[in-house]
Amino acid sequence: MVNRKNSGERLRQYINHPKSLVVAIMVVLAAALTFVVLMSIVAYILINGIPYIEPSIFAFKHTSENASLIPALINTIIMTILSLLIAVPLGIFAAIFLVEYASRGNKFLDIVRLTTETLAGIPSIVYGLFGLLFFVDTLGWGFSLLAGAFTLAIMILPIIIRTTEEALKSVSDSYREASFGLGAGKLRTVFRIVLPSAIPGILAGVILAVGRIVGETAALMYTAGTAANVPDGIMRSGRTLAVHMYTLASEGLYMNQAYATAVIILILTVGINTLSSLVARKFTKN
Repeated sequence: MVNRKNSGERLRQYINHPKSLVVAIMVVLAAALTFVVLMSIVAYILINGIPYIEPSIFAFKHTSENASLIPALINTIIMTILSLLIAVPLGIFAAIFLVEYASRGNKFLDIVRLTTETLAGIPSIVYGLFGLLFFVDTLGWGFSLLAGAFTLAIMILPIIIRTTEEALKSVSDSYREASFGLGAGKLRTVFRIVLPSAIPGILAGVILAVGRIVGETAALMYTAGTAANVPDGIMRSGRTLAVHMYTLASEGLYMNQAYATAVIILILTVGINTLSSLVARKFTKN
């Protein structure tokens, strides 16, 4: 009964305001078009990639015969962990400063936010050139996983800062006031009350950051290099899955393996998002 009543009221509103009906239809069409495009891309990747997922592409050592993706998968995991270890603490602490400690009207605060927004809009190829000039050449790290990780950390830093900042702002001030009323200090309130409440929002930013790390190619080609095997240290060159797929496709000789790699990247991304959602839901319930 309630649903029918709400539907009737909504219908009367649309009749009285035809422009609202037009906007509602446009919104529904836009959502449907987005869904269709997404499903089309996923279906195209699966149709072209699944038939070529063979045991040979899962060999531990990459050769010109098998075009194995396992070394690239291992390098992707290492690159993701290194980049997050660098960027997540910096991003969270920067957001805590912006929300909890910086005073309103602070010019330094405006500079930090302007810098963050600027970094978020810079093309990845520019980050790659910066990493090449600074980490690879100036610091003498060469093409290495460490150079790629620092470059990616700079790339994902704006995402983590902005999402963490919004997550901290969404925490009700009553939590802070209750903590202060019980005699807790500023630092204890932030790390024991505010930060745990903002974890779901922070994880959302980390998920976006992981997605960008997994899908990045341009920045890593100039910093981490394209070596096909698993490096024996973080100061050695190694390609990630996205770079591996790009290299196979650009050579034109391994298109089937490139599509198979795209399927693995898709599965990896969905798995990361699902796992992160479960973790965020658990923290929300607690």
